[in-house]
Amino acid sequence: MSKSRLVVGLIINPFAGLGGAVALKGSDGKETRERALALGAEPRAQQRVQQALTLLKPYADQIQFVTCAGAMGADTLAQLGFDFSIAYTPNGDESSAEDTQQAVDALQQQAIDLLLFAGGDGTARDVFKAIDEQQLVLGIPAGVKIHSGVYAVSPKAAGRVVERVINGQLSSLKHADVMDIDEELFRRGKVKARRFGEMLIPAELEYVQAVKMGGVESDELVLADIAAEIIERTDDHYLVMGSGSTVAAIMEDMGLDNTLLGVDWVHNETVLANDLTENELFEKVSAQAPGTIKLVITVIGGQGHILGRGNQQLSARILRHIGRENVWLVATKAKLEALKGRPLLIDSGDEQLDQEWSGLIAVITGYHDEVLVRLQSID
Repeated sequence: MSKSRLVVGLIINPFAGLGGAVALKGSDGKETRERALALGAEPRAQQRVQQALTLLKPYADQIQFVTCAGAMGADTLAQLGFDFSIAYTPNGDESSAEDTQQAVDALQQQAIDLLLFAGGDGTARDVFKAIDEQQLVLGIPAGVKIHSGVYAVSPKAAGRVVERVINGQLSSLKHADVMDIDEELFRRGKVKARRFGEMLIPAELEYVQAVKMGGVESDELVLADIAAEIIERTDDHYLVMGSGSTVAAIMEDMGLDNTLLGVDWVHNETVLANDLTENELFEKVSAQAPGTIKLVITVIGGQGHILGRGNQQLSARILRHIGRENVWLVATKAKLEALKGRPLLIDSGDEQLDQEWSGLIAVITGYHDEVLVRLQSID
């Protein structure tokens, strides 16, 4: 195999996305696939791969594909007219998670430069289990759940990334999170996100998604991402949980009763007190050493207030004891973008504190995902 050509490994999960059109919210597991097919679902992963690879046909003489037999890769490459070799053959008529993992092992032995895989978050998990930490990978989105940061924002975007690799345009790499949600809980209306690890991908931010749905946020999944980040950070901290639906989503993810328009006191994922008054909250906060308490608050949509609207229990004396550095401000990017560049606002009732807290502040917008936003007092 000539290394003057880019050697690309290709693995397709033929069943990826099978359950989406028939409202099964995923395709993990043989039983779910059989039910989806019985309901009339049609495989779409090969079509998604074709969309990605068609962009690369002008570079066919610069690419050597290494793939799997049949529907796991060879059929699609043959249809598109690419040169390829087969390094792995599935164990049965229907490929499985074990086939994906074994295929990753087989393709890596062929000294591939880049591993392309098509599927959803379940496929990403399977790839992660077998991948070498220094192996460059990129996912072609084809599943129902595309929650991980290892996927391009679209099949064509994946093709564009490979095109840039061929043309020597990439300048950096990054490690991106492999995320997944529990499909059984998802089918019952509860989104529970979990991080499984990370893989090395091309750092092309315009083509590769953050840990959320494509370029358009899905509220349920983004809120689950934010909740996962807060839960991971918590350790042994006491949490003052502010009001609002975003904070409520975090409490729900913890399985805790929440006061939507009030303030709750939490420790070790246990509610110690609900709907506290300012005096009650100050008594609890002041009994703890600075740095042991985190304040979780959100942004009022459309207005941008973080303090002084609907959470007056969070008085200046409480805020001073907690400290600005111990605030975990949470919001979806969609909510921030709706402000159209306007700053976030603080109106604690204490002009000096408002001035002291003004400036750039980090907003948690997803799992391991933060943005800097300007915070200012109201003149």
